[in-house]
Amino acid sequence: MRLKLVVATKNKKKLEEIKALLKGLPFDIVSLAEYPHAPAIVENGKTFKENAVKKAVTIARFAHALTMGEDSGLCVDALHGAPGVRSARFSGKEKNDGKNNAHLLKVLEGVPAATRKAHYVCAVALADERGRIGVVEGACSGSIGFTPQGTFGFGYDPLFVIPRYGKTFAQLGPKVKHAMSHRFRALVKARRLLEKYIEKPGHS
Repeated sequence: MRLKLVVATKNKKKLEEIKALLKGLPFDIVSLAEYPHAPAIVENGKTFKENAVKKAVTIARFAHALTMGEDSGLCVDALHGAPGVRSARFSGKEKNDGKNNAHLLKVLEGVPAATRKAHYVCAVALADERGRIGVVEGACSGSIGFTPQGTFGFGYDPLFVIPRYGKTFAQLGPKVKHAMSHRFRALVKARRLLEKYIEKPGHS
């Protein structure tokens, strides 16, 4: 028997990453595109975990279904952890990936390579209509490049350089990214939560 898992996002690329990383589990994974009347969620948490939990609990109650809330972003050492939870809207209201990347490069202008260290963080929360099931987190370290490189991925991937390869996530592509990313590390933990959820009476 397959179960429904709602991912509280409208981001198609993020949904595809999550589907790939949860492959093999008995879930039909859908996004908020299936729920056009879902309540808007104000991401005003101070941490990625707070935002992830808020998404999961809100949509689980609305959809009466198991829901995954995910919040992720980039934390740059030289910017004291910014953009952090504001990663998706770093360039303002009229934000998009290109504008966010351009704004990041602008605020890091003049910052040398040695002090451009950064890390991605991903928090994943699971909830059903009875409430929160669990929340986990993963991180991946790297540095910020000086120009966008590569065509794969989304968000800050064209600027996020993995030192081991000397290339950005956007250059390395999904095979490498999915084996080491912040989202991969969080979803490995979330996968265990989902397996335990399936094992409970009434869910198999």
